[in-house]
Amino acid sequence: MSTITDVPRTTDAARTLRAELVERAAALRPLIAANADATDRERAVPAGNIDALAQAGLLSLMRPARYGGLQTDVRTLLEVSREIGYACGSTAWLTSLLNANAWFVGLFPAQSQDDVWAHRPGARVAGVVTPSGTAHVVEGGYRVSGRWAPASGCTHADWAVLGVTRPDAEGTADAVGIVLAPMSELTVEDTWFVAGMRGTASNTLIGEDLFVPAHRFHSVPDAIEGRYATPFTDEALYRSPFVPTTALVLTGPQLGLAAAAVDLLITKAPQRGLTLTHYTVQAEAPTIQLAAAHAASHADSAQLHAYRAADDIDKAARTGEYPAYDTRARMRMDAGRAAVHAREAVRTVCSAQGASSFGDSNPLQRIWRDIETGSRHAVLSPEVAAEIYGTSLFGIRGTVSALV
Repeated sequence: MSTITDVPRTTDAARTLRAELVERAAALRPLIAANADATDRERAVPAGNIDALAQAGLLSLMRPARYGGLQTDVRTLLEVSREIGYACGSTAWLTSLLNANAWFVGLFPAQSQDDVWAHRPGARVAGVVTPSGTAHVVEGGYRVSGRWAPASGCTHADWAVLGVTRPDAEGTADAVGIVLAPMSELTVEDTWFVAGMRGTASNTLIGEDLFVPAHRFHSVPDAIEGRYATPFTDEALYRSPFVPTTALVLTGPQLGLAAAAVDLLITKAPQRGLTLTHYTVQAEAPTIQLAAAHAASHADSAQLHAYRAADDIDKAARTGEYPAYDTRARMRMDAGRAAVHAREAVRTVCSAQGASSFGDSNPLQRIWRDIETGSRHAVLSPEVAAEIYGTSLFGIRGTVSALV
């Protein structure tokens, strides 16, 4: 397997690299699918999955090329995580989040990036941007304490991005921020007991009076408006809009789950009868044919919304034009709609297949649990996204959430 270290300079080069990375992801699907039941049952993505992803370069999609990363774009991350999601929702979720948290680090000052990657270029980053910790100013930096959940990927991470508030800075752009801390200074509490996405091991990180140097703090209000601390302003990836990118990366695994569910229906329907009817096989029944059409259309709609937003994000990053509020609101709406359509695709398949969809031996029940859980992430919330977008259409801005 070849190793690509150069950064794509043109759209054509980016597409070529993307296609190769998606092929690498597809090649891993048999391994990841074979581990999917154990991942769910044991509440952890196995190290073998993570090692295979890393060796294929699929955990370096959002790491700067300066540290050996592939430094691709948001569309590439979506397509790769979709491919992995087809085999396992939890593994795809970690693929998305470990990459997304590397992107967060790429927004920080150069010294912060060096802290994470200069001596260990393959270091992985987990995190929770929700400001559930507190940072108090001390000489040279901050003292940080808090509990952060859900921290997807923390089992496989070396560093963490943590959301904090600063009481001393209330009313300023520094009142809410994200900080970087080594995982070695944090405690992991096993709290992730859930119906779906079990394997993500999205447990709780606990920090008590951690010292965080000043350069490892980044203002969230500044980030929302595209005022990033990185000095490497020629790197397009790290010009991507903060909130739309943060929300959209969560949709990739769901696109894969929806596609897998549709394919299961199309594969099984010609081989099974339709209970308590005269149809010899399900595929002959108009009800199943309509269900397949609706499910496939929902999966397609999810992908169209997600990829449109990704393409708009990547275009804005390439041109250096930070999207206006209303455009960002529409991007967040796209992410929310992608989640809804993907969820409806899986629901439609489950209804068509009946109660057998929920048998322990049927992979549909795991797909259903994973997407019902993942599609309700707070940053992705379709209902909040719709309210933000709806108010923006009437010229009303900033009344629903700061995360736009």
